[in-house]
Amino acid sequence: MTHVLDTLRSRGFVADVTDEAGLRDLLASERVTFYVGFDPTAPSLHAGSLVGMMAMAHLQRAGHRPIALAGGATGRIGDPTGRDAEREVVDEAQLAANLAGIREHLSLVLDLEGDAGKLVDNYSWTGPMSFLEFLGRVGAHVPVTQMLGRESVKRRLDSGGLTYAEFSYQLLQAHDFAHLYEAEGCRLQGGGSDQWGNITAGIDLARRMHGAQVYGLTWPLLLTADGKKFGKSAGNAVWLDPELTSPYGYYQYFVNATDDDVVAWLKLFTFLPLDEIEEVAREHERDPSARSAQRVLAREATRIVHGDAGVEAAEAATAVLFGDESFVGMDDAVLADAFAEAPSVEVGRADLDTGIGLLNLLTEVGATSSNSQARQQVSQGAVRLNNEVVTDHRRQLTTDDLASPTTLVLRVGKRRYFLARVREDA
Repeated sequence: MTHVLDTLRSRGFVADVTDEAGLRDLLASERVTFYVGFDPTAPSLHAGSLVGMMAMAHLQRAGHRPIALAGGATGRIGDPTGRDAEREVVDEAQLAANLAGIREHLSLVLDLEGDAGKLVDNYSWTGPMSFLEFLGRVGAHVPVTQMLGRESVKRRLDSGGLTYAEFSYQLLQAHDFAHLYEAEGCRLQGGGSDQWGNITAGIDLARRMHGAQVYGLTWPLLLTADGKKFGKSAGNAVWLDPELTSPYGYYQYFVNATDDDVVAWLKLFTFLPLDEIEEVAREHERDPSARSAQRVLAREATRIVHGDAGVEAAEAATAVLFGDESFVGMDDAVLADAFAEAPSVEVGRADLDTGIGLLNLLTEVGATSSNSQARQQVSQGAVRLNNEVVTDHRRQLTTDDLASPTTLVLRVGKRRYFLARVREDA
């Protein structure tokens, strides 16, 4: 039977391990409780979070017990790692709402019911502690020289400094590991490679406080093409919540994976066996232009997050949007994702009920410079409404012409798209 560390390594989930030989023996000899922390300062987890979730799923499938930690306490301060400025503080109501949504996303790949695993909030043990108690219980065990030696701390100090609250973040996270060892028998913490310093701080604190032998495991960060951390901080998140990223948008992100990334992402973002992934890779190498590997990746990755119905909806929308079928009947979110870069204009519902001239709308949205140019484009068959050619320049557009509940799509030429969105009148 393949050791779970070998499974994780072969799928790309291992960047660094503390005492790999010791961890390997531990995982082979007993059911290990492990934890991974998740930032609750956004209303949804994202594809960057999913890397850690999938690593946890492989560990759980190998018989180990996951603890997903929602950082209700640490999220109130914010990890300075990889940041050039202090994060905004999320208010209590928003933080509570965000915490409520985390379980749903984690449950996509993890069993957190009963003895199988659990979701905890570190505010439950950190919040009740007084400042003096925290200093005596935690601060007394951590050398300041060690804290100042962290790369993230040195970088922020060199760039203008960081607040005491941010400086204390590593103490809070280290205490989480020490607490979970004491309360849950937790022996392993996982996280992205940028968390190495925080994880080793926790290992050291657990040793100093409890004489514990605990371990750390990190996985590579998911990076953008320009080398930036993939996530909400960079403004490029692919959210797991379908209200923030539709199943179509999620599918399109993965179907547009580069040839350099696609095989690695199949290992990270799907549960396909490695031998099947190798076969997909061989087929892709035979004809990269067919993008067969990207389609498998998009289908399987979307299935995990949005289910079979999400895959069907995404593939149906893809077929329509990249074919010659009408857009009528599509979803607002799909059209917003598909034409995110397209110029748009708002129109009043009352005006649309009365009727808006096609030529006027083409000019207002910037598709043409004048009504006369718009008339010429229509006469040449260059204008499409919801992907259907319009031949009558006198056409009046009404709510019956909406492709989705609030959107209609104009196209001029082969690739110039424009949107008109309904504004509800006051």
